[in-house]
Amino acid sequence: MSPARALAEHWPEYLIEGWALGTFMLSASLFAVLLEHPGSPLHAALGHEPLRRALIGVAMGLTAIALIYSPWGRRSGAHMNPAVTLTFLRLGKVSRIDALFYVLAQFAGGLAGVLIAIAVAGAAFTDPPVAFIATRPGAAGVAAAFVAEAVISFGLMLLVLVFTARPRLAPFTGLAAGVLVATYIAVEAPLSGMSMNPARSFASAAPAREWGDLWLYFSAPLLGMLASAEVVKRAVGRAQLPCAKLQHARDQRCIHCGYTPPSKSRNRRLADERAV
Repeated sequence: MSPARALAEHWPEYLIEGWALGTFMLSASLFAVLLEHPGSPLHAALGHEPLRRALIGVAMGLTAIALIYSPWGRRSGAHMNPAVTLTFLRLGKVSRIDALFYVLAQFAGGLAGVLIAIAVAGAAFTDPPVAFIATRPGAAGVAAAFVAEAVISFGLMLLVLVFTARPRLAPFTGLAAGVLVATYIAVEAPLSGMSMNPARSFASAAPAREWGDLWLYFSAPLLGMLASAEVVKRAVGRAQLPCAKLQHARDQRCIHCGYTPPSKSRNRRLADERAV
């Protein structure tokens, strides 16, 4: 499929991917301001830093779950992450042109979410300690952050592939992914800032003009997710791997496997018959 035809036919899915990560970033930004800015009443009331981090984790896990199970999320597949999209590309579940536009939309959407947060929260968001919610290596250093990002990314993608490949588990993929995101934020964030997502880290780094460690958040998540794909592929075979959606809804079309909801298929057939 040519790029022009892909844009003409699949543009809703591309826009949804941008909207989804943009919404996630805006939610993360506002919750960070509410819980981490010294002037916030919640920050003052919750003096225990690990508790505040755990609450941010719960908020972001619930945000991820809501986006994955939303009608729009079920339409695009709710990748919200270039590393996820490129892993599905490696598995042959996404076309190259769709992967390209998904990744572009994710980067643009994530950045838009952060820019909206800047406009809404101003200095409370851009100044320390919130500081654009940029992902930075923790006190353990860059090497520890790289390993941590690769490991948590491996775990997330492994969960997605294992759950979506099993009919009994598939409906709970989004819920399990959200719980894992919440857990990672609560436990792993001090090591690397908990990104797992090149577009998420870029969205904060660009307005903050912090480029020094961005390579880490581009490479480690992709390495971890690709490694998990290889493990699952060798265990079950490429043909047994699921479609490139976290939730494959029967009422939403799928541009990755060609599925069309029955009602839409009937409407299309009727339109073709009238045309004849």
